[in-house]
Amino acid sequence: MLFDTHVHLNVSHFDEDREEVLARAEQAGVKYMVVVGFDHETIPKAIEMAEQHNHIYAAVGWHPVDAIDMTAKELAWLEELSNHPKVVALGEMGLDYHWDKSPKDIQKEVFRKQIRLAKKVKLPIIIHNREATEDIVEILQEEDAKEVGGIMHCYNDSVEYVDSCLEMNFYISLGGPVTFKNANLPKEVAKYVPADRLLIETDCPFLAPHPKRGKRNEPAYVQLIAEQIAALRDISYDELSQQTTKNAKRLFQIQD
Repeated sequence: MLFDTHVHLNVSHFDEDREEVLARAEQAGVKYMVVVGFDHETIPKAIEMAEQHNHIYAAVGWHPVDAIDMTAKELAWLEELSNHPKVVALGEMGLDYHWDKSPKDIQKEVFRKQIRLAKKVKLPIIIHNREATEDIVEILQEEDAKEVGGIMHCYNDSVEYVDSCLEMNFYISLGGPVTFKNANLPKEVAKYVPADRLLIETDCPFLAPHPKRGKRNEPAYVQLIAEQIAALRDISYDELSQQTTKNAKRLFQIQD
């Protein structure tokens, strides 16, 4: 039983074979997944998928790359959607210093607004971080995000910052890069994170794990990620699967 905590099955990459992708995920043992919406196009599709499938849940947020496009109207929309019974988190949100579409000050402002909304509606948050770890940790601390906690999505930084995230009630989620041969940082993190704070994800269609690297990622491949982390932690695949699924259900407050 696997829980893929971060998928983008709501993007155009899956328009031709979405149902086949879902069938392969089921065959691979993926019992739950969260579809993450991050803009005007993907948020309604995330909600739609969650409504159509019992095992699919949704997260809604505004991506930092597009922070410059977010207005009070979008924030109110997110608040409205947060009441949907299948919406289990707000995000992805955060900071992205790789792309230059949205200035850093605007990204930070939009990030803070979404954290405050999450505290208002009492939902955990999903953090997108690209080349901005220090600023993200600082903002999470200043905004007292510990109150709702959440996920450091596709964690790609050193062990050094893990404790700060754990102290703020965040889970560490690992994806495809933990399987890359020369990716030492995520492998160290996979061994370091406490068992009750570890999550797995594909971030599909991005970051496909080895040996699918370079191809379109899909939820079935979370099995490869689970196998790698289990080997790194020297535990059984079943134990890793059960623990990470239990963790995700606890965070998202999912009860069968």
